[in-house]
Amino acid sequence: MAREKPRAAAGSAAKLGEFLCFAIYSANLAFCRAYKPLLDKLGLTYPQYLVLAALYEQDDQTVGGLGDKLFLDSSTLTPLLKRMESAGFLIRKRDPLDERQVRIHLTQRGRSAREKGFGFLDGLVEATGLAPGAHRQLLETMVKLRENLSHEAPKSAVVLRDR
Repeated sequence: MAREKPRAAAGSAAKLGEFLCFAIYSANLAFCRAYKPLLDKLGLTYPQYLVLAALYEQDDQTVGGLGDKLFLDSSTLTPLLKRMESAGFLIRKRDPLDERQVRIHLTQRGRSAREKGFGFLDGLVEATGLAPGAHRQLLETMVKLRENLSHEAPKSAVVLRDR
């Protein structure tokens, strides 16, 4: 059985409140605002915090591998990593086996900042107002949405034409 494609009611597609992409975008902004005072105490921005989380989970990653995990290209990630290295959160080193690769390692300061961040995660989850099961389901739905869009985007590129 073919999957039915969702369709917007006539005229509703133009309303901002009907855009799923806007709901997600504005929720992201709200998350960033919620994180900001906590991350300010650690001397981090939200993208830097995500870098620490990814490296804490798996240290000694390449810039490319880290970029893939965070959905960031190297032109965005490299300046971010340079600032974090200057602040003492991580070290970047050329891979001795492949000079083309740069490997990223957490410093003790980076590891400590990430561990301090564990303390406010429960409060942020609670701030969503979602029950644990609903929180988990929303997370799974968002991951599935991201995967679907990542696979569909190249196939469904739309070319806008003058009418």
